[in-house]
Amino acid sequence: MSGFEIERKFLVRKGGNYRNAAFSCSHIQQGYIPAEGATVRIRLRDDEAFLTIKGKSADGGLSRYEFEKSISVDEAQHLLQLCRGGLIDKHRYLVKSPDGRHTFEVDEFHGQNDGLVMAEVELSSADEPFEKPDFIGREVTGDRRFYNKHMLRYPFCLWRDTIEEE
Repeated sequence: MSGFEIERKFLVRKGGNYRNAAFSCSHIQQGYIPAEGATVRIRLRDDEAFLTIKGKSADGGLSRYEFEKSISVDEAQHLLQLCRGGLIDKHRYLVKSPDGRHTFEVDEFHGQNDGLVMAEVELSSADEPFEKPDFIGREVTGDRRFYNKHMLRYPFCLWRDTIEEE
């Protein structure tokens, strides 16, 4: 898969019912290979693996070019050894929007990012309307603190007190 990815990110309200609403849950571990001008990610999701390359965003984090290819689990395990800064460890829950037209990916982070729960929704255009589930909180699209790659260097445990609760 390749093309432009348009997504919006949100914090999930404490006590949100995303787990009960989820139609799928998977365990994800991912790391990043150092690259100039792009993000190169290796991801293991349950028994699948992916290589993803993302370009820089020119519109505040709303959209950017993305190339993704399935790779073998063995290839991913070897490539993860080239990653720097550790791995992101999380569970991802898939939840349909109330109108059923969109799927929200809700990531529950572990390790040094424990306690952070975020949701994102992919859109076909920047101005596409979508209905939010009731657990969706403040939008954080474009806030670099919430980029997985950034959280490897500056994990949530170091700045969780700076986040205002709703």
